[in-house]
Amino acid sequence: MASPEFVHLHLHTEYSLLDGACHVDELVDQAGRFGMKALAITDHGNMFGAVAFHDACREKGIKPILGCEMYVAIGSRLDRTASGITEAYNHLTLLAANDEGYHNLVKLVSLGYTEGFYHRPRVDKELLRKHNRGLVCLSGCL
Repeated sequence: MASPEFVHLHLHTEYSLLDGACHVDELVDQAGRFGMKALAITDHGNMFGAVAFHDACREKGIKPILGCEMYVAIGSRLDRTASGITEAYNHLTLLAANDEGYHNLVKLVSLGYTEGFYHRPRVDKELLRKHNRGLVCLSGCL
């Protein structure tokens, strides 16, 4: 059983294809049974489950922490010459600390798809410098 003071800050749901097995509703229900006060989701490269997660958490009185495990291009997000996936990106987990962070996170995820897509939706250091306010960065996947 989890301690109420413990908060999962790096967790994948069914929206992390091939990597997450937790369904949002089941995840939030279990966190509620454990008495957890907050919970984060950090799906790979997307925020597809953010609204359902937010709403489910609010119904249970749990603080939702929205995040994303971003794919960060080794160089420029515009470079599509890497010879393999392992040369194309690294992982970086970002959490929204406030409304500004949420908007910056949504912007980064969107730009990853519209400007940086190569095997995965990638951002780069340029975008991270431009859209970093209100975000907390975790180093667990470096």
